[in-house]
Amino acid sequence: MRRYDLILLIAAAAMTCQITWQVPSKAQQPGLPVIGFLNSATTGAQEAQYAAFHRGLKEAGYVDGQNVTIEYRGADNHYDRLPALAADLVHRRVTVLVAAGGPVAALAAKAATATIPVVFTTVSDPVKSGLVASLNRPGGNVTGTAGLTSELDAKRLELLHQIKPTDGTIGVLLNPNRPGIEAQRKELEDAAVKMRLKLDIQDAGSEHDIDAAFETFVRQRVDALLVTADPLFNSRRTQVVTLAAGHALPAIYQWREFTAAGGLMSYGPSITDAYHQTGIYVGRILKGAKPADLPVIQPTKFELVINLKTAKTLGLQIPPVLLARVDEMVE
Repeated sequence: MRRYDLILLIAAAAMTCQITWQVPSKAQQPGLPVIGFLNSATTGAQEAQYAAFHRGLKEAGYVDGQNVTIEYRGADNHYDRLPALAADLVHRRVTVLVAAGGPVAALAAKAATATIPVVFTTVSDPVKSGLVASLNRPGGNVTGTAGLTSELDAKRLELLHQIKPTDGTIGVLLNPNRPGIEAQRKELEDAAVKMRLKLDIQDAGSEHDIDAAFETFVRQRVDALLVTADPLFNSRRTQVVTLAAGHALPAIYQWREFTAAGGLMSYGPSITDAYHQTGIYVGRILKGAKPADLPVIQPTKFELVINLKTAKTLGLQIPPVLLARVDEMVE
């Protein structure tokens, strides 16, 4: 059998078995605490976030392979795989369980254990989603960092309209598999009515759906685009940014990383800071702190980032009102 054919055969077998990624960690040493890291997405586009997590963990006194072991599990954006992956980590008797990639991963982790401490990252409204009793007093075995993701959609619509005034339609990219999606859809529609904007909301729950959504945006001749926060879009940000550029669509995103990758603008907190804080919290728990006593960390800074090169390519002039509040210009 030719080497190329063998590779294809192995790849096909992997897809059939729905194998999820597992980042190899150093051999587990007896006596070391184990951190289970559950992610709804993949590692491909998240190196900076993982580095921030390790930095926070180190600041708390822990280094992977030295005095702690980390077991990674990821659902590759197939959210239905999360319960089994969370159960697997619980079965391995991890000391702390980290849930990254939005509320869907956090809810799966909470459902898998009522005793192992769970620390989630960047979850929109963790009280409303049922993860914690309150932000200041989480209660139970769960705490983490709030993301203020969907809560800022209306503000992003406003900023997008300022840089691209239009009487036409603004496209919205939404993942229908995200928990609470109908409430988010309703909030977007209500915000658009108040701002007298027309929306074309397209669902995208997979890599191929993203391509199809952009084809619809082009057919509908939308004038600009809001990409909502979701682990799928974050892990596929190169694809999303490339499609927006290819169709000359001014777009606003949640995370700065999209703007750094060539997107027009972003507005929101820092996702890397959230992972950094998560690492610190995990370290505190390993030292004996209880999740119930650790308040959910809320972002205090929201960054408006604009890519000047992309704005020039799109023929856009940045209004003085935006220039006055920009936190960072990417050139």
